[in-house]
Amino acid sequence: MSHVGVVGAGVVGLSSALALLDAGHMVTLFDDDEGAQAPSWGNAGHIAAEQVAPLASFDTVRSVPSRLFCTGGALALPPAQIARWLPFSTRLLLASTPSRFARGRDAMRSLLAEAVPAWRALVDRIGAPALLRDEGHYVAWYDAVAARKGTAAWQAADTGTASPRPASAEELLRLGALGKKPLAGALRFSGTAQVADLDSLRRSLVEAFLAKGGVLRRGKAAIERQADRVQVIGHPTDQVLVCAGVHSRVLLEGIGHKLPMIAERGYHVRADAAYWPEDLPPIAFEERAMIVTRYRECVQAASFVEFASPDAPADPRKWERLERHIAELGLPITGPFRRWMGARPTLPDYLPAIGRSSRIGNLFYACGHQHLGLTLAPITARIVTALVDGATPPVPVEAFDIDRFA
Repeated sequence: MSHVGVVGAGVVGLSSALALLDAGHMVTLFDDDEGAQAPSWGNAGHIAAEQVAPLASFDTVRSVPSRLFCTGGALALPPAQIARWLPFSTRLLLASTPSRFARGRDAMRSLLAEAVPAWRALVDRIGAPALLRDEGHYVAWYDAVAARKGTAAWQAADTGTASPRPASAEELLRLGALGKKPLAGALRFSGTAQVADLDSLRRSLVEAFLAKGGVLRRGKAAIERQADRVQVIGHPTDQVLVCAGVHSRVLLEGIGHKLPMIAERGYHVRADAAYWPEDLPPIAFEERAMIVTRYRECVQAASFVEFASPDAPADPRKWERLERHIAELGLPITGPFRRWMGARPTLPDYLPAIGRSSRIGNLFYACGHQHLGLTLAPITARIVTALVDGATPPVPVEAFDIDRFA
């Protein structure tokens, strides 16, 4: 049995810390996000098993002009942040070649195939099976041309273990009744899922971790390298796992690893859930690049990809546009709105970094999960636990090695 220090208590860190405890390790978890502002606790709640194709692709590159925020889209490249997003964009372009895209897609297919089963096991482990709603999700369109193109694109896409089907007439009527006008089309996905409530998930994971004997330390953790080992300063442990989201870059580069990570910032607004049906799974309104999720006590609309410093001031225009989308569609979401912005940790090939350091014997990492941190947290936890134990991971991890950026 070893003592593992886990730096970062988002959903990846908490899931990993719990899995390590279950494997017999002592675990100290370092959490500098007592206010729960990390993207782990503000995302769309969607277990996105369908997102097999990496966003680093020539299709994505070609779509950039039509997706820019200044033209009505969801992609924001703030001029003041060009020193951050231009080098990242260059790396993304290099990672978008057909061969690299194909390798990334194959690696993600294997990883995502285990996402929903790993989630089922995790919620059972913490005694909260109702936290996982295994009911799929919808993608919807109001314009007929957009519906035809979108449906064809999704039906031709590699969606792994998830599968779309055209929504029934009854489903279309019900979804259309949410807004001012009927829908032109929708797809119902099976094989995906939803976390019923992110606040309850966080509480349940922390309670399970502490009940198992884990130690929780509040405040920032710093790590230092000593020859071929690392330590959390002031807290000696045998192994160190870094899963600190966007802050992983500073931690890992400070001890010699290269990690070209950017903060991909997303925005949401939340309101009282009184008028949104409790039994509806998440709905992605694709023309607005917006996903609406009902949680236990609120309904949330989320959108935007904004490349910037994680600490840059939020852009109120993003929240205003979300609220305008809600009003223009006539959705039954009424203010006052609670606004949030969080920074997803994204690498230029849109693959996570999961593995054991080739340079520092007791260092492990699990970060860079971009939009899929919630989706991949439990399977990532199984992988890092196997690596710490010196066992074979449940899925191949060579594609996620941090040395691909050396």
